[in-house]
Amino acid sequence: MRRTEPAVNRIYARPPGFTLQHRAGRRLRWSGAAATDYAALVVLSGDFHWRPEGDRESEQARGGVIARGGALLSSPGDRLSAAARAHAEYLLATLSPVFVLDCAARARLARADSSVTFRARAVERDERLARLGRDLADELEEETPGQELVVAALVEQALVHLLRRHTNVRRSEQLELSRAGLVDRRIRRAVELMHAHLDRDLPLEELAGAAHLSPFHFARLFKKLTGSTPHSYLASLRASRAQALLAETDLSVTEVGARVGYTSSSHFAKAFRQATGISPRAFRQALVRR
Repeated sequence: MRRTEPAVNRIYARPPGFTLQHRAGRRLRWSGAAATDYAALVVLSGDFHWRPEGDRESEQARGGVIARGGALLSSPGDRLSAAARAHAEYLLATLSPVFVLDCAARARLARADSSVTFRARAVERDERLARLGRDLADELEEETPGQELVVAALVEQALVHLLRRHTNVRRSEQLELSRAGLVDRRIRRAVELMHAHLDRDLPLEELAGAAHLSPFHFARLFKKLTGSTPHSYLASLRASRAQALLAETDLSVTEVGARVGYTSSSHFAKAFRQATGISPRAFRQALVRR
């Protein structure tokens, strides 16, 4: 009789910097609709079939297979999905742009006004990243004293390694550092409006008005600069804020949804699952309590 491996789902949230998810089980799926954040999925066991979503051109436009020791990397605006047909295991790190830029500046790998993007979406083999991923997964399972310090140190080690080995850094006169992070100045006011009013409807006309553009030209420029539509970008911001509220407060799932602009619990659950691959209730249940 075949032994069934136990399913694992552990989440460690440290908003607004990073979120870690350790998953193991059969037929795992991941959808990286990371409109606003960086993401690194480190394959700890098994094989993942991955593919890009959307219309962005790349040298790896058709996707492929990533096995143990490899990783999938997505920059803000990238959209990837991955699935394992048999038992597999991964460690996923979702990193906010502000956290990435702060670490890069402290490590003297980039200036605070630089943009950082991953060179490739798939890395077939990176033993050091795989070791750090395994160490983080083990730390999430143990919940021993000092966990916060160890996790923070391991995340920064992994991020510095990614910055050294797998990123391109460039400066742009169009980029500005604001409370919303590093944003192109042509859409900065619209992005700040999103951050400030996640709890209410923001029609395209209002967002375009903040950028002093017509709705048509604003939507085209926004998609060109971010890789996402304004609606998708806003949904990603709401999902990130919802994760922080689920992790740091005792608010009900319904109250969390209302605070990020969803009057319907079912609409909130659907949007949260689309952005994170997991329901709000499952996210909270999987949290490692600190």
